[in-house]
Amino acid sequence: MNIHEYQGKAVLKEFGAPVSAGFPALTVTEAVEAAKKLPGPLYVVKSQIHAGGRGKGKFKELPADAKGGVRLAKSIEEVESHAKEMLGNTLVTAQTGPAGKQVNRLYIEDGSDIEKEFYLSALVDRETSRIAFVVSTEGGMDIEAVAHDTPEKIKTFSVDPATGIMPHHGRTVAQTLGLTGDQAKQAGTVLAQIYAAFVGKDMAMLEINPLIVTKQGQIKCLDAKVSFDSNSLYRHPDVVALRDETEEDAKEIEASKYDLAYIALDGTIGCMVNGAGLAMATLDIIQLYGESPANFLDVGGGATEEKVTAAFKIITADPKVKGILVNIFGGIMKCDVIARGVIAAVKAVGLQVPLVVRLEGTNVEEGKEIIRTSGLNVIPADDLDDAAQKIVAAVKKA
Repeated sequence: MNIHEYQGKAVLKEFGAPVSAGFPALTVTEAVEAAKKLPGPLYVVKSQIHAGGRGKGKFKELPADAKGGVRLAKSIEEVESHAKEMLGNTLVTAQTGPAGKQVNRLYIEDGSDIEKEFYLSALVDRETSRIAFVVSTEGGMDIEAVAHDTPEKIKTFSVDPATGIMPHHGRTVAQTLGLTGDQAKQAGTVLAQIYAAFVGKDMAMLEINPLIVTKQGQIKCLDAKVSFDSNSLYRHPDVVALRDETEEDAKEIEASKYDLAYIALDGTIGCMVNGAGLAMATLDIIQLYGESPANFLDVGGGATEEKVTAAFKIITADPKVKGILVNIFGGIMKCDVIARGVIAAVKAVGLQVPLVVRLEGTNVEEGKEIIRTSGLNVIPADDLDDAAQKIVAAVKKA
């Protein structure tokens, strides 16, 4: 689960990390009132969307030379002007794709006198089963570009969960960033605070870009991009309360209600599969035969007829879907359950596009019989390769 920058900074502040003063705003009036609470004379007006690259982004509704989604303002009047331009308009960044995202919230923050900009992030490293940190002197830039062009400017290290943050971790960060004296001590303190927040809130990723040193010699987290491990949210009702569903795909929200692993994609063939590995293989083979998947959807090993019906409805709700492939290898999941769910869903929502069903495994004959006697126009398939070729052919023919 992702949250907005201002929410991420509030979480960091809980753990003592240094952030600038600021207030969220949903309207132009709230933006003006927020600015009046800040000391000034410099304010920062930040679009709040779940995507990076906001400063370099462009608004669809504004001229090409208009400023991006993060702007400086030297007066309250300028804050008001920026807020009017940004709220309700669509911001397109490198991470939103061409469709962009509508800006419904702003963050009005006190300006900072920046001396230096750095990059710092924490994430779960699956290879070491530890929390890893990524540190670079190249703050304010896309870390992907830094990794490609100047990889020697990136330092990574992991933290042993048995010890947590140790003094040598802070020294590593300070040395990498060229910090000495009091600033080196601050770096160690901030690192410990970030680690505590990461572990305490079950984060999956925390990116601070940039981490700055002000002209007054203070280290601050000037940005905060945070995502949480969805499997741990039951432990954190305070985090769940931060969820902004307007930033999420409506189909993914619906899928989460049924505990379905669903991710919307840009293709034309809707997929319903059991098991993440089989689902990935299904997506790959569809691409191999010349079409693109419209979604990743894993109904899981213990899906009920209700979950299968819900999954089918979610797929058919996508207007981009021109065909559907159901690919089930029944182990724990039973093929007859899948078949009944598909039949129930088709009867409920109708079938306007070609449907290919491949069933194999537990109760496969019962499942095939249910499909065969349903009276539906379903294309049977013998294996995955056969299924992929048939659905691609049907979509291209339609």
